[in-house]
Amino acid sequence: MLTGRESLVRLIGRRHRSPLPAALALAVLPSRSLQDDAADAERDAAMGSSSSGGGDAAVAAGSVACPVCGESIRGTDYCVNTHLDICLTRGTKRKLTQSTLLDFSFSKKDTADPALNNLNDSDEAEHMEPTNGNVSSDGAFLSLNNDKVNLKGSANASSPGCLHGSPDISETCDTCLPPDALLPYMENTANSGVVKKCLSHMPSTDSTSSTIGLLSVTDSSDSVVVDTVIVGRRFHDNIELQEGASIALLRDPQNAKDPDAIKVLYAGSECEQMLGYLPRELAKVLAPLLDRHYIECEGCVVGVPEQQLDHVPIQLKCQKYTDENETYDDLKHPQFLWGNFIGAVGNGNLLQPSSTRYQANFRLMITDVMANHSHLFSDKEKSFLDSFQLLSDDGQRLFVRIYTRKGPWFRMSSISYREISDLGQAAMELKLAGYIDMISCMDDLSNYDFKEVIDVLSVLEMKEILKELQKNNVSCTRRHELLSTLLSLYHNGTCTILPKRILKWTGTCIRTSDVADELMWRVQRLFFLNGDQDLSSFLLVDLGLVRFPVYACTISHRVFQERSDLLQYKEAIQVAQVMDQSLDNSNMEMVTRCIELSENRLSTAPKEENATRAESPPSFFSRFSASSVYSKILTLGVSVYERDRRYTDAIRVLKRLLSTVASDRKRGYWALRLSVDLEHMNCSNESLSIAEAGVIDPWVRAGSKIALQRRVVRLSKPPRRWKVPSYANAVTKNIKEVNIEGRPLNCETGAKNVFYGYDGELCGVEQLALQYYADEGGGWRGTHSEGGIWMTIFGLLMWDVIFSDVPDVFQTKFQTAPLDLETDEFYRSRKDLIESQLKKIQDGIAEEILISSWELHQGTSCRGVNWDRHSLTDLRAAVVCTGGHRLASLLRHLALDYRSWSSGMPDLLLWRFLDERGGGEAKLVEVKGPRDQLSEQQRAWILVLMDFGFDVEVCKVSPVSKRR
Repeated sequence: MLTGRESLVRLIGRRHRSPLPAALALAVLPSRSLQDDAADAERDAAMGSSSSGGGDAAVAAGSVACPVCGESIRGTDYCVNTHLDICLTRGTKRKLTQSTLLDFSFSKKDTADPALNNLNDSDEAEHMEPTNGNVSSDGAFLSLNNDKVNLKGSANASSPGCLHGSPDISETCDTCLPPDALLPYMENTANSGVVKKCLSHMPSTDSTSSTIGLLSVTDSSDSVVVDTVIVGRRFHDNIELQEGASIALLRDPQNAKDPDAIKVLYAGSECEQMLGYLPRELAKVLAPLLDRHYIECEGCVVGVPEQQLDHVPIQLKCQKYTDENETYDDLKHPQFLWGNFIGAVGNGNLLQPSSTRYQANFRLMITDVMANHSHLFSDKEKSFLDSFQLLSDDGQRLFVRIYTRKGPWFRMSSISYREISDLGQAAMELKLAGYIDMISCMDDLSNYDFKEVIDVLSVLEMKEILKELQKNNVSCTRRHELLSTLLSLYHNGTCTILPKRILKWTGTCIRTSDVADELMWRVQRLFFLNGDQDLSSFLLVDLGLVRFPVYACTISHRVFQERSDLLQYKEAIQVAQVMDQSLDNSNMEMVTRCIELSENRLSTAPKEENATRAESPPSFFSRFSASSVYSKILTLGVSVYERDRRYTDAIRVLKRLLSTVASDRKRGYWALRLSVDLEHMNCSNESLSIAEAGVIDPWVRAGSKIALQRRVVRLSKPPRRWKVPSYANAVTKNIKEVNIEGRPLNCETGAKNVFYGYDGELCGVEQLALQYYADEGGGWRGTHSEGGIWMTIFGLLMWDVIFSDVPDVFQTKFQTAPLDLETDEFYRSRKDLIESQLKKIQDGIAEEILISSWELHQGTSCRGVNWDRHSLTDLRAAVVCTGGHRLASLLRHLALDYRSWSSGMPDLLLWRFLDERGGGEAKLVEVKGPRDQLSEQQRAWILVLMDFGFDVEVCKVSPVSKRR
């Protein structure tokens, strides 16, 4: 992959449908817009695939037509070869939009109608389908209002306490805490300085009973009254329900679909008739308590539903009792299970009908953004977003369903959601409100993207349309070929009846409108502040699959202070998306335009951003600026130019970056590439000067600095330089090496090395090295994790530091790390706290801290922590054998510069115990197969670890010699 491509894709996230504004494109080529060029390129590609030659179109001087796709490309050898390689190996093109978890059904699908895409739409799925992971118990989404939650939905959505906010950005967001932590938190959070704590959502502590969502706690230590429902009634609808009838619970561990299933029975009846099941999410946290006989439950039917198969409302009273003679292990302690149950049931979303959760989550997202970021929207936009709350429930549910699916167009005939009672009326309501576009057989397709409309057709329907048009000589059978044929007919204008024929087959279609799509994209980006998360994050929390950490959102500055900041940031992301799509389509002309546009924007950005403001925002907010996005585009552009050997262009862009962006961790990469490219152009003196300047640049660190130092040592030979650099001996320092032999399965250049292990099984070089060190290499135990195990140890030992209360680093409740983790501000703002923790680690209590952090936070998402890959036993062994002094030095190094040093660590971490009292030693090993070399980042890590006192070596694996 091109350098910087993955970073750009993460920034973009789900691709936005809106095209790049024409005014932005005119900054590069005034005569044409990027949309026109994209349409022309798509049209040319379609005609090239459907015609024999594809070279009839006029091409500019110095350009040639690709014989594969017919696109006009630069006529240089390198450009032609690169384009042909991509064109011949390219697979299916990526869609403009990507699916999320909301696109999939978490319920049993109805085979009679495959078009159904409901979320938990089958009643029996509430208890039949298992889920992995524990339900969150940290209360991050507890609704702590004293009012009951309205399950039917209302204009004022019931929001989690932590997400209620005020438009005044000087106030802080509410802190989300588990129920048992409310009192100490309230005692320790007095108002301080500029920041004002808002704790109005918390219940009173002097009353004996309170309400948490629908959970009534009469005595939080003994009993809980839960209002819930019976699901799965379609299999037990022959039993007559009676209001007020007593019910009992019975575990069903042999259930093939869900081992946590809990049956609901009529209590006291002779045969204990089965009424159904408890909801899956409730059963997941209640089942462990019933299995350990730590809780007893009784209840009654609260009401009889109007529809026979609707959920049956019931009320359960769960009474806790303890047995002093019974012992429990740490992780299954009854108090832990009880707290997990309280936290999960207290989440209002668990008690809502599953089919309407996404609607409440969507309303919550809009409400929170409008409360905290209203200054970023115009009055017209605010009015449009506010009108969403006025839509009917059916209208809201239909829009959220359409918005979260791939699209953009959907047939009305293929849409069917059980929670929407009148689909046609809901669609008409959304159309009148401007939330969706709708086309029928009488509409004009010229107002829409023709390719998007015909994309809803199936292959058979496309063939039938071509037959109707008497195109019987068409031999194409693949979908992309049929699409190209239809596109060529439409763009040529030779078939005027084609649009009506297509609409005849598609029927009425709908999609989100451009205005709604644009505003909802902005709302979602403001709420999550990244492209990786969307509404599926709510779903993962609701299902208990993801649990976010507990931290305080102390906000004194918003990320986007002015509307213009957000709009410029959005436009930059649109340019990034166009470039990403153009790389997918091998449209190098469009890629070049995006690079030139970004270069032009970046050169003017500092003047725009230096405008006078009342108070400057934190420095780590810079990644949310347009300049940061354009620098990422140009970094990728440099890699594209270098791949095509356009070194002059690459040098120009690199000089622009280095002269414009003064503080960025990529400066080391830019300086290194500039030095290398100048050497390609036979400018050795300038290449040396750039490398020497890069070495003393404070933003050049880790592997990039080592690489530049090595270049200076190599290039600074007399007569260019007579003085040997002071770091010459350090960068050429010898690294201990160990050579082992193995029997290779393959010896192909470029292929992954596969060897026969000591046990005769096939394995990679790392597994072969582990077997060597476990046997004749010294009886070591260990793991192949590269930096993964160290990132996990850092996260666990520094957990309280990472999630400490620092202003502005936590802006949302869906973060796994503070915003300043990968900046210098992380250490500076927490220096005392970090050094205090490192002192404890150095004094030898790292193992105790590790165990405590593991038990308190197991399963909670945290940047770098991998709960599944590394066991507590291995982590404890690594911490003990490493030693407090070396471990503290390593963790301090990561805390000072997490971004630069979070990759490139040695492949293997080995340890062995020397005596029964627990003394041990550790070794770090970088494994290299035949023809592999150390990267500069790996070399930098090895030199640093050697300075810290670690035992580090390189293990080189080579094939068994022919003589042997």
